[in-house]
Amino acid sequence: MITSKDVRTKYLEFFKSKGHTIIPSASLIPQNDASVLFTTAGMHPLVPYLLGEKHPGGTRITDAQKCVRTTDIDDVGDNRHLTFFEMLGNWSFGDYFKKEAIAWSFEFLTSKECLNINPAHLYVSVFKGDTDVAKDEEAIEAWEKAFRSHVENPINAEFQEDIYSFGGVNKIFPFDRNKNWWQAGETGPAGPDSEMFVDTEAELPEEMRVKHSKWQAENKSTEGCNINCDCGRFVEIWNDVFMQYNGIGGGKYEPLKQTNVDTGMGLERVVAFLNGQQSVFDTDLFSGAFNIILEQIGAGGEVQERKQRIVADHLRSAVFIVSDGVIPSNKERGYILRRLLRRALVHGKMLGLHGDWVRQIVEHYIQLYASAYPELEQNHALILSTILEEEQKFAKTLEAGLKELNSLMSATDESKGFSAANAFLLFESFGIPVEITKEILRTENIKYEENFIENFENEMNRHKDLSRTASAGTFKGGLADHDPRTIKMHTATHLMQAALRKVLGEHVFQKGSNVTSERTRFDFTHNLKMTPEQIKEVEDLVNQAIQKAMPVKKDLLSQEEARKLGALGVFGEKYGDTVSIYTIADNDGNIFSREFCGGPHVENTSEIGKFKILKEEAVSAGVRRIKATIE
Repeated sequence: MITSKDVRTKYLEFFKSKGHTIIPSASLIPQNDASVLFTTAGMHPLVPYLLGEKHPGGTRITDAQKCVRTTDIDDVGDNRHLTFFEMLGNWSFGDYFKKEAIAWSFEFLTSKECLNINPAHLYVSVFKGDTDVAKDEEAIEAWEKAFRSHVENPINAEFQEDIYSFGGVNKIFPFDRNKNWWQAGETGPAGPDSEMFVDTEAELPEEMRVKHSKWQAENKSTEGCNINCDCGRFVEIWNDVFMQYNGIGGGKYEPLKQTNVDTGMGLERVVAFLNGQQSVFDTDLFSGAFNIILEQIGAGGEVQERKQRIVADHLRSAVFIVSDGVIPSNKERGYILRRLLRRALVHGKMLGLHGDWVRQIVEHYIQLYASAYPELEQNHALILSTILEEEQKFAKTLEAGLKELNSLMSATDESKGFSAANAFLLFESFGIPVEITKEILRTENIKYEENFIENFENEMNRHKDLSRTASAGTFKGGLADHDPRTIKMHTATHLMQAALRKVLGEHVFQKGSNVTSERTRFDFTHNLKMTPEQIKEVEDLVNQAIQKAMPVKKDLLSQEEARKLGALGVFGEKYGDTVSIYTIADNDGNIFSREFCGGPHVENTSEIGKFKILKEEAVSAGVRRIKATIE
């Protein structure tokens, strides 16, 4: 059996031998693409170099890139869908092109020293051309040469006009723009691609054979399906993208000054195929996690297997996401992480898992991947504490929530279905996401009302409106009143946030604030309990700022100007076009705090008095709270 480590190593070393520089994986948090929450493909971190910027590794590089895709999260549990996966890639920035890329792809797939796939089981697709761009004859010629090196019969280019055959077997399949064309947008780099498939017909399970036969009947096929049939017989394992055009709009293209090669091979799928396994979950990448689960519950049926796969997949994703700096929250990446963790915890609970099973699986994944991704071991403590804290917080309500869900399911009127109002109750009272409620209902064969998700969102919006109405009478800046002492406390809160960011890191942001004349209550993003030393350091920094008698300056700026100055604030959400910025800096111009705020504030920090932190505590997963006062 070939291991995932074997394949990863073979790939990187093969392309190193072809003059490529091996580079480490980029973070899962995109640096060059604000349109996605996570790095979803190998190309994301390399966009600047595909557009002409010089890469420090040269014009040829290769890597194993961490990727996360959550668009198919509901499909996780079948044979092939994953949220986290590894994409092996080799790249040419204005260096080699189709001839070399295809020759090396074929060599790596078929040579005995590498993957040793029988060429008889290998099939490829190419771009067939259209009125805007010509057929990719260069790729076809390169594949012809590759296949000729392994068969005696010459190519028969006349076979079914567009299908290329060797020894009577169709091998090269041209397809249109929907299948074999890559383009990032209306304009910009674009080009044809060539996908590689392996034939798993001899390994097909019975249900796939039935689906395949149905496809043949529906399409009146006597030759069998093609490589883009969805019956499961053919599995795509690699894709070579050839960026050779620049889209100028209106379906028109011009040649790029720099042609590039962008390739991607999914590690999990390749390992499964090479070992004759039916599922990516049968690979060594998941066996350790399943062993931990099966030690407690033993083997189960199909439904149990799906739950086990969800647990193993989601915890693996969480390990990598936390390692790259994300903490659970209710927004954007933090929400995705929380959703993954809570789905894993719910399915673990439904499986009957108990004890420290989460810790065991997390520790296993860190150890399994540490050699390929050393940052996991470096962030070992952070990963473990973040995930276990979320488990602990959610566990307090999960058992009660599932009990309530069972009660609500039992009382469901079959003619109406499970209501969105009940789903909102479970979310609001027990933190169970609506997607998990919906999934459990499907598992238990309980119908839910029409427009279930839409109605749930309406409940959410109604709740938000009520919350806004209830808080409409509060003063600006979270102040309970405009008493002079309250105003001093307010300015001290700004100093405290700045100090927290200096001591704990720039991931600290305000999540809520309430200031009275007696104390300030400040909620902020941080996933670990502060140490006594950290609390003392924050206090000292605030008091030093007070002692320096720093002026507090107010400026009225546009949001764009405020952004450029680096002022902290949630721009574009609750503020107008013109915003007020409060800056606290010393006489040398060194800025201690600059925040977007409605005021009011003292004119000089010397007016505040001595600052003292009274208490630091947890509020929710990833959010801490400080209560402080002035003396």
